[in-house]
Amino acid sequence: MTALDRAHVWHPYGPMPGLVDPLVVESAAGVRLRLAEPAHGRRELLDGMSSWWAAIHGYNHPVLNEAVRGQVDRMSHVMFGGLTHEPAVRLATSLIEVVPEPLRHVFLSDSGSVAVEVAVKMCLQYWRSVGRPQKRRLLTWRGGYHGDTWQPMAVCDPDGGMHQLWSGVLPEQIFAAAPPAEYDESYAEHLRELIARHADELAAVIVEPVVQGAGGMRFHSPRYLRVLREACDDAGVLLVFDEIATGFGRSGTLFAAEQGGVCPDVMCLGKALTGGYLSMAATLCTPRVAEGISRGEVPVLAHGPTFMANPLAAAVACASLDLLLSRDWRGEVAGLEAGLREGLAEAAELPGVKDVRVLGGIGVVQLDHPVDMGAATEAAVRAGVWLRPFRDLVYVMPPYVMGAEDLAQVCRGVLAAARAG
Repeated sequence: MTALDRAHVWHPYGPMPGLVDPLVVESAAGVRLRLAEPAHGRRELLDGMSSWWAAIHGYNHPVLNEAVRGQVDRMSHVMFGGLTHEPAVRLATSLIEVVPEPLRHVFLSDSGSVAVEVAVKMCLQYWRSVGRPQKRRLLTWRGGYHGDTWQPMAVCDPDGGMHQLWSGVLPEQIFAAAPPAEYDESYAEHLRELIARHADELAAVIVEPVVQGAGGMRFHSPRYLRVLREACDDAGVLLVFDEIATGFGRSGTLFAAEQGGVCPDVMCLGKALTGGYLSMAATLCTPRVAEGISRGEVPVLAHGPTFMANPLAAAVACASLDLLLSRDWRGEVAGLEAGLREGLAEAAELPGVKDVRVLGGIGVVQLDHPVDMGAATEAAVRAGVWLRPFRDLVYVMPPYVMGAEDLAQVCRGVLAAARAG
């Protein structure tokens, strides 16, 4: 299988053909991945990644399995143009009950990147619809990541990010300095000044609230969210929060926006939306945005993915949200945070380690050099842990249901990877 994979399958962020054979996963249950063949003496690995932060309930969960089985017997898919169905309506109404006020309208799509594309399109079309088409640029801060499709790439970090290749081709957006970890009034004034200076051309400000994910796993003060909300209101600019990584509890609150006590005009959700079962994302907006678009010369949002509101994905998303809210998810995430702080504390004393930081269910060991991905991954696997280091980071985002003993082993895998990388 690995030979066929190398010859034909193009993996993310890799060349074709691949240079390293990936591990073959045979099955998964709970917080463990079972390999088809042992790797470095291990047949099972604890998943420290939640499959890129999505499988918050772990794998093969009976409640989510039943949701998929029950829905596939009714219908696996139906087009959403001119038709609707109960799972999609139930999901939209369930989301509206838990997101900040006054987000009231839900556009369902296939992936996080597409959710951001839709968010940008909403903002651009809003201003065209209200007679201000010159407001067509976006502002964000450096160090961010919003996806790999066109508009999301344009608001990823233009220098340190993975999309430098497209410099000069992507739309040129406006970048503030990266947000400091602690609140700094001079930085807040930098944000206010930049938004005010470009107000006439800005359609929206878009940021990842509290946690910058794949751009560098950095955390920042929630007070900056209020600064952005007030500055956008003063300047007449829309505010977009990309909560694809932070949504559904990962940072310690159900949505990171809650930590700043503000609501954006548009919010993007994905990843954990379906508990890691199927690809689905959502772009939510306020009545102001929806009504503005609907009053325009083109009174429709011209976007319609073929698999929009897929019933299977919607059904399991409803089950995932219900499952999350039925459990003490705050206690689970708090337990992860405590375990990560304890288990990763030793990393601060390792040679080559620049920083160790933990927030909610996120633990990060930042090196002072680019990580040797092969050596770090091999060291983690030898410790019985699956990790996916990148750039100068060895990090972990485990499923919320991971117990203390397993979490301690995951931390040992992070330490082993940091030593080797």
